Amino acid sequence: MDEEKDLAQRKKEAAERARQIARERLAAKQAAEQAKSAADHGDTSTGELKTPSDLSTDSVTEGSDAAQPSSAEELAAAKKRAAEEARAKAAELRRQREAAATGGATEEDLAAAKKKAAEEARAKAAELRRQREAAAAGGTTEEDLAAAKKKAAEEARAKAAELRRQREAAAAGGTTEEDLELAKKKAAAAAKAKAAALAKQKAAAAGSDDELAKKKAAAAAKAKAAAAAKARAAAMAKQQGDGAGDDDTAKQKAAAAAKAKAAAAARAKAKAAGARGGTEQPSSPSPNDPLLQKYVRVIEEHLGPDVLEDAYINRLAKDVPTLVVNKEAYYKVAEFLKYNEQLRFDYLSELHGTDFQTHMEVYVHLYSYPKRQPVALKVKIDRDNPEIDSLVPLWPGANWPECEAYDLLGIRFRGHPNLIRIFLGEQWVGHPLRKDYEPYDAEV
Repeated sequence: MDEEKDLAQRKKEAAERARQIARERLAAKQAAEQAKSAADHGDTSTGELKTPSDLSTDSVTEGSDAAQPSSAEELAAAKKRAAEEARAKAAELRRQREAAATGGATEEDLAAAKKKAAEEARAKAAELRRQREAAAAGGTTEEDLAAAKKKAAEEARAKAAELRRQREAAAAGGTTEEDLELAKKKAAAAAKAKAAALAKQKAAAAGSDDELAKKKAAAAAKAKAAAAAKARAAAMAKQQGDGAGDDDTAKQKAAAAAKAKAAAAARAKAKAAGARGGTEQPSSPSPNDPLLQKYVRVIEEHLGPDVLEDAYINRLAKDVPTLVVNKEAYYKVAEFLKYNEQLRFDYLSELHGTDFQTHMEVYVHLYSYPKRQPVALKVKIDRDNPEIDSLVPLWPGANWPECEAYDLLGIRFRGHPNLIRIFLGEQWVGHPLRKDYEPYDAEV
């Protein structure tokens, strides 16, 4: 019995607490509504705002049908709590409105901002819709893309079918891929054969040109020898007829004639054999032939015919006229080439030496800026005692090239202002560009 009584009592107390909580919530809600209404209509300033006690009383009166408080103390506590909650909410609402008024943002401003944001969103949506409609009007819709893809696929299939048909037609006509490969091989073989035949013809033509050039050179040598013999015979006949011959004079003339004959024979032999590399005269004339003839004529008129050993067009060096001079006349000819008014070679562009094992050779390339004409000067020197005059007094640009030839080949240039080894140093043993050079240290 006691347990049942306790259970009933607990149930009754729980019901009372529930009713009390419901009354409190209802009173707080009504108080909040009353406070909000009073704030909107200005009732707060006129003193018509109901007190929390009145609100609680009204709430209790309106909610009397639901439940009644169990005691006066509980009702007073509920009214007090409702009044405190109402005051707190009214204060919070007042604070929010004051903050909004201070910042210049009222509820109307908020509503206007919301309205403006909504209008902007609608405008953006309309613009997006318009763009999509424009794209659709321009023919760039998804359907158009799908149609384009379909059309491309159909074209690809049509091309594949056409290629298949062509292959079938080629197979029916007897033109297979193997036949094509075979035809390509035959064409390549024919091209190779044609190229070989053309090379053979060119070689044969070159051989015939060499033979023709040799024959012409031999004939020219014979003609020169005959002319020299005829001239000597005429001179001797004239001397005998006049009766004024002198033995010494005759000997000198005979020696000069012999030298001239030897020089002519040497030139003819060099032209025929091509032993000097590039001295053989081709059958076709060179555009620089007039220059070469001019140089030879002017030199022989002023220095005599004995200073030149040979003169030719070097086809391997852009058809440059080349003069081969005697060792003793090297400096004299070089000086003449610089200062003669018809020649005036004022610029030395190159000077180097070469070891031919049987002899050494110095090669000088000159250019005349006033005449705009080139010439090459060569001189042969003894390999065992390679010494020749320096051209630095004529062209200062020969300084370093002559030092280089001295350093690498051992050629000594008389009259050079400071002949030193510019690469290897004075303590180096030997000259590396000599054909018989052996390193001092073979392992290096």
